[in-house]
Amino acid sequence: MTYQFLTTRFEGSVEYLTLNRPEVRNAFNEGMIAELTAWATAVRESAALGGVRAVVVSGAGKAFCAGADIAWMAKTVAYTVQENLLDALAASRLFTAIDTLPVPVIGRVHGAAMGGGAGLAAVCDIVVADEDAMFAFSEVKLGIVPAVISPFVLAKIGRAAARELFLTGARFTAARAREIGLVHAVVPAAGLDEAVARYVEDVLTGAPQALAEAKGLIAEVWRLPDRESEMATADAIARRRVSDEGQEGLRAFLEKRKPRWAVLNRGRRD
Repeated sequence: MTYQFLTTRFEGSVEYLTLNRPEVRNAFNEGMIAELTAWATAVRESAALGGVRAVVVSGAGKAFCAGADIAWMAKTVAYTVQENLLDALAASRLFTAIDTLPVPVIGRVHGAAMGGGAGLAAVCDIVVADEDAMFAFSEVKLGIVPAVISPFVLAKIGRAAARELFLTGARFTAARAREIGLVHAVVPAAGLDEAVARYVEDVLTGAPQALAEAKGLIAEVWRLPDRESEMATADAIARRRVSDEGQEGLRAFLEKRKPRWAVLNRGRRD
């Protein structure tokens, strides 16, 4: 698939996605949102066929993602409520599409991750950030709110941190982002790719269907009351133990060998 605002490449079963609007620090506009949504749909289809097993998301140029494009925001000033609603729903569906991908999504953050860019980091399963990266939920300073990204950000950082950062709109460091759970590893810029590669290597040791179910389990159990989560989690592990992957993983462990998904050919794929 050819994109105007994105670039992709494959290394074996890993897809590397780059936001490619460096002239505006990879800010979102309606075109990028549409392309990212189409990309996420393609990843889901590929994963179902045993293709893509992990994704790395990064930004071209000096920043990860600066949030909303100024030119796009200028257009929305003249939108009606209904036009703004449709515009916001498109963005919401994008974040949901990435958040629910059945493969691990690893964010490689450098420079700035502001507003929607910080929201994009929130829907990544694992985030590695340059120690000099800056984050912000600065929408209130523009007279708006971080509404579309809020379900994903709250799930990641909780209400206490959101109350401070949503209401002040203040910029915060990668170290602070790690403290609140938005980021998982903070490294010098020169070590970003190495740190990302370690996470890629780790997630590829997991069974593909088990990884997909683990992601689904996180989302499901987080919302369930204790009584319901008891049955849901017991059912989940019971089904996995008798699945082909569960049987293979347990047998490989007992036989002191690698499971078959860990020794698959990972040659370059275009």
